[in-house]
Amino acid sequence: MPTFNVKIEKADGTIEDLIVESKSPLNAKNYLRRRGFKPLDVQISRSNTSGIVQPRERDYIATCQLKNGTKTTIEISATSEIAARRELRRRGQRVLKLEPAQRQTRSTKIDTKEVTTSILPESKTKTQRAEKKGSAMQSLERLFERPPGVKEKAIWASKLSALVDAGVPIVRGLDLMATQQKLPLFRRALSELSSDVNQGVAMGTAMRANSKVFDQLTIAMVEAGEAGGVLDEALKRLAKLLEDNAKLQNQIKGALGYPVAVLVIAILVFLGMTIFLIPTFAGIFEDLGAELPAFTQLLVDLSALLRSSVALYALGVILLAMWLLGRFYATHKGRRAIDRLVLKLPLFGELILMTATAQFCRIFSSLTRAGVPILMSMEISSETAGNAIISDAILASRGMVQE
Repeated sequence: MPTFNVKIEKADGTIEDLIVESKSPLNAKNYLRRRGFKPLDVQISRSNTSGIVQPRERDYIATCQLKNGTKTTIEISATSEIAARRELRRRGQRVLKLEPAQRQTRSTKIDTKEVTTSILPESKTKTQRAEKKGSAMQSLERLFERPPGVKEKAIWASKLSALVDAGVPIVRGLDLMATQQKLPLFRRALSELSSDVNQGVAMGTAMRANSKVFDQLTIAMVEAGEAGGVLDEALKRLAKLLEDNAKLQNQIKGALGYPVAVLVIAILVFLGMTIFLIPTFAGIFEDLGAELPAFTQLLVDLSALLRSSVALYALGVILLAMWLLGRFYATHKGRRAIDRLVLKLPLFGELILMTATAQFCRIFSSLTRAGVPILMSMEISSETAGNAIISDAILASRGMVQE
């Protein structure tokens, strides 16, 4: 029976991580709810994707090409050649040749025994240097990797549904889609997904191991398609849903783009006049000895304040307040307090509420048409609401439906 890593919230508001053994994520959540816990996130344990029988690991020697074009040899232990290639791809290595270590040792013994004893230490030294350099570069590069957006996932779902509908095996389709991705994180996730599916793991279960790339909506649609044997139809509905969400986001950005641009330009012009232009006139007025009106004197004083060191301290205080606000928003109570204030904004609150309502209706209808149970559809829709207050309202409605 598979195990799941579950993040729960207790009655006192504290958050803990538990390991639950259950048949499915939905059963694990229901089990925890019956015991008074609120599940926040469910992820399948990595140990479930390795299969029941663990084959013995073998040593492989791979010839890889670095980004600067030089070749290096890496010694790696894996259960199979596919697993070795997958691990090397995860490390960011480009594999040119991979063969068992015993085979290479025998081939070198044909010439002379001294060659074997001289190659292995050199290859280990090169391997250690390449791994240290590669791990440092990988950790630096992965800091700036961004997950795929709605548009990238919509294109992926549409192309994969077309391949599955045409009769292409799902593993072959995932490999083809992985080679077409420009985002390294998305490409690596699809390669791991293809390898897991090739080993017999269900596609929806394997996708839960990459929750950074695949959200709950995508996983639920795929699991419903697999359960009903209509994966191509589920992927088509998913692609249509993601395309509609992308269009809605573009419409919102287009509606807010012009007012935000005008506001930013107005602030920049005001700061430029206050810092650079007003001091010139202030010197002229001071030479004339004229008495300035109250509003003009206020602008002159404000210009002097912005050009003094007090402005730097004020900027530091503002940045510190923004950081503390972000930390407060990351908490359970802070997010609900801020989201409640956002919904009460004069213009943007109503726009956010209408957007969240339209998105809930679209996602909920797509999930129920795909065969996902109503309670699970409402739970997934609450996770994609984007506002904690709206999410709590959906979960409250789910509790009433469940009763």
